[in-house]
Amino acid sequence: MTEIPSKYSPAEAEGKWYDYWMKNNYFHSEPDDREPFTIVIPPPNVTGVLHMGHMLNNTIQDVLVRRARMQGKNACWVPGTDHASIATEAKVVQKLKAEGVDKHDLTREEFMEHAWEWTDKHGGIILDQLKRLGASCDWDRTVFTMDDIRYESVIKSFVDLYNDGYIYRGYRMVNWDPEALTTVSDEEVIHKDIQSKLYHVRYQVEGEDEFVTIATTRPETILGDSAVCINPNDERYSHLKGKRVIVPIANRSVPIIEDDYVDMEFGTGCLKITPAHDINDKEIGERHKLDVIDILNDNGTLNKEGLHYEGIDRFEARKQIVIELDEKDYLVKSEDYQTSVGTSERTGAIIEPKVSLQWFVAMKKLAGPALKAVMDDEVKLIPSKFKNTYRHWMENVRDWCISRQLYWGHQIPAWYYGSDHDDFVVAMTEDEALEKAKEKSGNQNLTAKDLRQDNDVLDTWFSSWLWPMSVFDGIRNPDNEEVNYYYKTNDLVTAPEILFFWVARMIMAGYYYRDQKPFDNVYLTGIVRDKEGRKMSKSLGNSPDPIGLMERYGADGVRVGMLFTSPAGNDLPFDEQLCEQGRNFANKIWNALRLLKSWKVDEKIDQPETAALANEWFTNRFTSVFAQIERDFSNYRISDALMGIYKLIWDDYCSWFLEMIKPGYGDPVDEKTIAQAIEHFENLIKVLHPFMPFLTEELWHRIEERDADSALIVSQWPNIEYKANEEILTDFKRVEKVIAGIRTFRKQNNIPQKESLKLFVKTHEESSSHFDPIVAKLNNLESIEKTDDKIEGAYSFVEGSNEYFIPLEGAVDVEEQKEKIKEEIDYMKGFLKKVEKKLSNERFVQNAPEKVVEMERQKQHDAESKIKVLEEQLAGL
Repeated sequence: MTEIPSKYSPAEAEGKWYDYWMKNNYFHSEPDDREPFTIVIPPPNVTGVLHMGHMLNNTIQDVLVRRARMQGKNACWVPGTDHASIATEAKVVQKLKAEGVDKHDLTREEFMEHAWEWTDKHGGIILDQLKRLGASCDWDRTVFTMDDIRYESVIKSFVDLYNDGYIYRGYRMVNWDPEALTTVSDEEVIHKDIQSKLYHVRYQVEGEDEFVTIATTRPETILGDSAVCINPNDERYSHLKGKRVIVPIANRSVPIIEDDYVDMEFGTGCLKITPAHDINDKEIGERHKLDVIDILNDNGTLNKEGLHYEGIDRFEARKQIVIELDEKDYLVKSEDYQTSVGTSERTGAIIEPKVSLQWFVAMKKLAGPALKAVMDDEVKLIPSKFKNTYRHWMENVRDWCISRQLYWGHQIPAWYYGSDHDDFVVAMTEDEALEKAKEKSGNQNLTAKDLRQDNDVLDTWFSSWLWPMSVFDGIRNPDNEEVNYYYKTNDLVTAPEILFFWVARMIMAGYYYRDQKPFDNVYLTGIVRDKEGRKMSKSLGNSPDPIGLMERYGADGVRVGMLFTSPAGNDLPFDEQLCEQGRNFANKIWNALRLLKSWKVDEKIDQPETAALANEWFTNRFTSVFAQIERDFSNYRISDALMGIYKLIWDDYCSWFLEMIKPGYGDPVDEKTIAQAIEHFENLIKVLHPFMPFLTEELWHRIEERDADSALIVSQWPNIEYKANEEILTDFKRVEKVIAGIRTFRKQNNIPQKESLKLFVKTHEESSSHFDPIVAKLNNLESIEKTDDKIEGAYSFVEGSNEYFIPLEGAVDVEEQKEKIKEEIDYMKGFLKKVEKKLSNERFVQNAPEKVVEMERQKQHDAESKIKVLEEQLAGL
């Protein structure tokens, strides 16, 4: 073996070992007779680059996969990317625009050529970045939601659901992006608080001089009003029941209707109803069979229903309509108003609620089994606090709008053959569609030229909800070997904000297609935030570059830095210093092996008693901590498991065990002790490997030469069946405090370690002396003797029920020590006097918070105790 360098080089190790793992195919999985452990990656957008959320999510997945692999399971982590319809199309449109090309000047086929070219160039960036992180995905299985198998799977799913009556086409309220000219999902709507105006507008009661006043933030929608609504229990307006009002500017007569939806305490208690432009108004309109008057074009300008404002942008029209309302004496007043508006995640445009003819999935029946699965813990949400949110969503589920007015995506497999909007058929292929169209229309003379495929594509989520099955080709071939072996998967690691949009839908799809859940557990990560509690984002400029972090601190340093404070479901307060702590941890472990390897081994000498005792203690300590680590993993307390390993290595192994077995300066170490130390070290880096794979693999091969079959990544996870001896562990905790007491004495009196001391112990109950040789070695004690009496002229301290004495004669200057103690007594008496003065003040005691008073009383008690101990020490001198 070559000598271990003085410093660990993460960059060198990371490239070397990732290539080694790939070359030896450790990440690849094929069905066999082992227990499978399967994770499917939440597919990042093909447009994406690595951000801190990806880092956290994929580090957790890698920890789970690497541990399962070492446990002997057939670990399979399937990677892939999502085509991200809106985001990718926006990128391609932006690129074409820069080249002077308008999307609308291209045919669908021409645009798709540009989109595929862009995807082929940029689509693999984020997956390559995940390799830098150490992600042990089965890269041979990399899939894409728009590759041939997934494309056909999505189309088949649409056809299956349509044939089973779950998919329909109809007019419904949707989120409309006037800039991208497409519907968007609720998940793609970002709500922002803005400063707006609340306009109070009066409507004349038809045939009377009376007016009713309504309040609106969107006066342009007045032109689409179908009614004014009051609460049937509102006595203020009972005289208006059955009457009508005149819509300002439009001069249309609309009814006054009654509905419990109206909050009598809010605003004026009168509500304008515009079914085409508000989801709640739409529902009221359906209950009361009101007209639906859409005043907007797809691009956000007003249409002919907007009267003389036709062709004007919605926000400019708002300004002009307010002026007209004021001129015609309809505007009562306007006031500043804080409100929330939905904006498109991709374009930033303000979303318009819009009634549109779209494709929908009927969700109520599909949601039933998926709701029961989570409520019954068949699918476990971690942490379980999200069950209530999940239940609320699922019990109030709405039909899912799945059509998008884009080119990039899975084109809806519906073909139109006539002029009526119901003249369509759904089929897998055009040939199949032609046969169905002939049958449905009764026209056998139809040809392919008479068919027109729907221009829309499917919502991105409509492909990703099939993900746990489609990655194993389980939609097209539901009985193939791979899906039967790998499905259901084990763990899903994702973010709470897509619990409904993705997780719930995958559960629905799993029960619809296979009558089986898609995964056992859903580990919900928190949001990565900065030190000020703000969500990390490009726009705020508070998100560090993950690649830059890895270059500075090493991938392992960043991995553990993120996991140090990452409890499931709670936000992660990220601080770059955590990565520095991770790097320091790596250096600590590296130096531990360097220390072991620096000792000369003499096979002729016997193991000293101190080394045997150290081994006995650490064996039990490792056993105890490892059992807790396993419990933490079982409960998905990943951060706690890491912290347990961290303390076991840093405190127990490096600070205690190595000190206990370290030979004297220039002395050799015996063969048995070094073998035990290496064995413990190997177990430690085994349990650390899932968290710090690069460092641990490097150390593993530095311990001894190993072939590919003996690499750490495929070594056996510790399997400890015996229980730790808690009596030994308890006894050693006492020993730690005794050693600390002696070290404090040396430090206070500047007594170097090379000067030996004597220790006397006065026991008040039976106390073990099992570890006395350790105490003697670590403190350079000449002897440890029991005594029945106090030792005069000695420094003393108490631990548990025992008193410990260190004779001062020859060790310290007694007079100097007496002066130090006197000074400390004087200081403590002065401090006590101030505390007693505060407590004797009745106003303070009566008016101060109880906790503050209690704190002062504790200070009094501590000071009195300290003075007593110091006076006893002084008397002893």
